[in-house]
Amino acid sequence: MSTTKSAVSAPKVLVVDDDSDIVELLEYNLTKEGYSVLTASNGKKAIEIAKTFTPDLILLDIMMPQLDGIETGRILRQNPDIKNTYILFLTARSEEYSEVAAFDVGADDYITKPIKPRALMSRINALFRREAQKAESGDTIDILDLSINRKNYTVTQAGEKAIVLPKKEFELLFFLAQTPNKVFSRDELLQKIWGADIYVLERTVDVHIRKLREKLGDQYIKTLKGVGYMFSNELA
Repeated sequence: MSTTKSAVSAPKVLVVDDDSDIVELLEYNLTKEGYSVLTASNGKKAIEIAKTFTPDLILLDIMMPQLDGIETGRILRQNPDIKNTYILFLTARSEEYSEVAAFDVGADDYITKPIKPRALMSRINALFRREAQKAESGDTIDILDLSINRKNYTVTQAGEKAIVLPKKEFELLFFLAQTPNKVFSRDELLQKIWGADIYVLERTVDVHIRKLREKLGDQYIKTLKGVGYMFSNELA
């Protein structure tokens, strides 16, 4: 069933792939679902378009001329205007190291080709549904010396300048801080943050935890070896 969006509120999608047949297929299906779509055939062009288009979602291939998808994703994540844009990699690369590299630069999902249009549209629609549901819940958590603000994806630490976090890092922190001292396994966190319909490696959680610790310090999120992670409400 179509989830057609109104012209006013249509989420914007940037499709980046050097295969014109895939671009045409994706553009057709996304437009049919009501999304506003622009396309690029390489990473450099995608970066230029993203600056003015400010997409809500980027579908990104890895193997492209001029600039590969991993490096493109890294550069895109450095742009504060699209720092929280969803990035879904669509690629023929199925090896684990490519998937880990994609999540390390801030991917929200990793899908291997060949593409199944109906399944892909379902996953994209699910992303935006979850986003709408999250917007309806509480906006701020104040815990220890942190103020975690969901409206702008920022964390203020000890009253200092707010730190803007990428979407998935923020969602992971917000979720753990909602129930301090409760331990969650990697699988539970994948289900809660990425969703049951998104298949990613458990190591993805470790990558995002590491990045949070680099930005905020090691004192908030504790590791229980062989079990998982928890947010501690006591500073060491």
